[in-house]
Amino acid sequence: MKVQLGGDCEGELYLPGGKTAAGAVVILHERYGLVQHTLDLAQRLAHDGYVALAPNLFSRWQGDPERLRQGTARVTLPDDEVAAVIDRAIDAVKTRAGRVALMGVCQSGRYPLVVGSRRSDLAACIVFYGGAQQRDWEASALQPRPMGEMLRELRAPALFVFGERDHTISLDNVRRVRDALEEARRSYRMKVFADMPHGFLNDTMPGRYRPQQAKEAWAFLLVFLREVLGGAWSGERVRWEFEGASSADYNFTKNVRLE
Repeated sequence: MKVQLGGDCEGELYLPGGKTAAGAVVILHERYGLVQHTLDLAQRLAHDGYVALAPNLFSRWQGDPERLRQGTARVTLPDDEVAAVIDRAIDAVKTRAGRVALMGVCQSGRYPLVVGSRRSDLAACIVFYGGAQQRDWEASALQPRPMGEMLRELRAPALFVFGERDHTISLDNVRRVRDALEEARRSYRMKVFADMPHGFLNDTMPGRYRPQQAKEAWAFLLVFLREVLGGAWSGERVRWEFEGASSADYNFTKNVRLE
């Protein structure tokens, strides 16, 4: 169902049928806007027992939505503006399910870290192949807080999913994320999927989609959600869980964009 999140911002809300919700997930869309892929993921989360809300982060953008969907246009908004929309989305689902996880995918992978470094009431931050591009580590007018600073200030356990063959995120930057979290003693679970390109979960992009690994990544996500929303990750101990490997001849410059 469509929900209003204040002003002219809106989102799509999915409920877990007759089940009692195990928690809530605010899921953020990719650079293409609030397209069917994101809605499909939200619907899957609801099927798996969670209240799922997918806000339209670009509700106020006045450009051509078709160009956005095709990837020939890009929207880059100030972190503060996007965080304000996400805050309203989190507050909207808290009344329905209590504990809330925030999940970002691709371009929106940055925002669970932006919001999670500011709010103390999130149960988890989840990032799928985002938030670790080279530009994320540098401050700018639109992104005034560099990634390292936000990682050090995360309040909730974090899950990260990366692909070895991602053309936007190098394994060097994956290690930077891991090292920053450990230096700050922040809990995380992270997996680098061997040979996977950027966007391998996206079944609407045949060149990127990898069915078996997408299935494994979704199961990886559900285990984490079940644990953190069920209270298994307490603040009494810091947990560092990393799984990954790379080919002996890994070379980030050879990773290519797939459609």
